[in-house]
Amino acid sequence: MTSSLVPALRIVAVHGIGNSFGAGVRAPRSEELRALKAALWTRHLSSGLGIAPDLLDLDFAYYADKLTGEQVAQGAGDDDVLDDPLACEMLEGLARALGVPDEAAQGHATMPLRAFSSWVARRFDLVEGPLRVFLRMWCKEVATYLRARDAPERLAAREEVAGRIARHRPRIVIAHSLGSVVAYEALHAHPELQPELFLTLGSPLALPRVVFDRLVPAPRTNGPDVRGSCMPGATRWVNIADPGDPVAVPAQLARFFDGISLDHTTVVSGLFRFHHATSYLQSATTAATVAPYLGI
Repeated sequence: MTSSLVPALRIVAVHGIGNSFGAGVRAPRSEELRALKAALWTRHLSSGLGIAPDLLDLDFAYYADKLTGEQVAQGAGDDDVLDDPLACEMLEGLARALGVPDEAAQGHATMPLRAFSSWVARRFDLVEGPLRVFLRMWCKEVATYLRARDAPERLAAREEVAGRIARHRPRIVIAHSLGSVVAYEALHAHPELQPELFLTLGSPLALPRVVFDRLVPAPRTNGPDVRGSCMPGATRWVNIADPGDPVAVPAQLARFFDGISLDHTTVVSGLFRFHHATSYLQSATTAATVAPYLGI
């Protein structure tokens, strides 16, 4: 049991892509699955910290079921085709950010997914097949969320995360991948929430044209620079990105956002686990960031 002298640290975790429980899953089954996810994140985070899991009171903000509105169908049986124009735009923007040469991709605008994933796999020493599946999923889910500023899916996902934070009142919000985008917008939409720490892991928040330029609130011009907003109130913001994570680009968010206290670029895992939440949660850098809030 948790010692009465050491209250459990309240955390809300916000997932990234690939976390859907599946179509048609409703309460109470969705709540059971959400509790299992919370337990999994608790186990990984406590393992990295070297503490008992019951020292963490972690709630899991599940929004994937909100991203199930109108989507453009993908090419049937063709894993080299992205039929959604916005998903194609997402792929092009990611290619430009990673420096994929036009000659390697037949021109960014018409780039086959296979050519892109092959180039990225060689550059980052990753397994190409799983990477292609991941990139297809990433483009689809990011496009669904960012399709329009007032899209029902976007508002519903943002409000689900904000509602979970409001109910749990965490000291820390940990947001991974696309979840960092959803949580960033949720905390700005509800400035009264103000957790003590906003910890982003493997975040694509600064990805130009694809994510950065579509954010709410919109980045603002400050002299020659365009800057994203800092967290509302006194919330401290720390970012962690693995240099081998092709989604967390550009890696150093502090070059694009105000108010970031620490901006770590550190290896959290090798091989294809470069972007997994598990790797980030168990990393020494994450542990060093969270430990002070536990008094250790």
